[in-house]
Amino acid sequence: MREITKGMLAKSKAGHDTGKWYIIMDMDGEYLYLSDGEFRTVERMKKKKRIHVQICYKTPEWFRKCLESDQNIRDEDIKRAIKEFKNNQQED
Repeated sequence: MREITKGMLAKSKAGHDTGKWYIIMDMDGEYLYLSDGEFRTVERMKKKKRIHVQICYKTPEWFRKCLESDQNIRDEDIKRAIKEFKNNQQED
């Protein structure tokens, strides 16, 4: 299994939010803390088991640089990263 890192995209496979895209903001054992920048903000992350999400092993380059430089990640950055990923996915 590949390593999961902060900043990767994840799609919910179970629960009332099935099909929703999130960004992994933190990890704790089998749990991931996810944010979508809208309802699940950086202050109110969703705690979800690893088995209930599908990991997309992609992190937008600019977002990865923000994480590496320890910049404060804002909800707007998360929304932008998810939107860019969805747009790129539709083009393929």
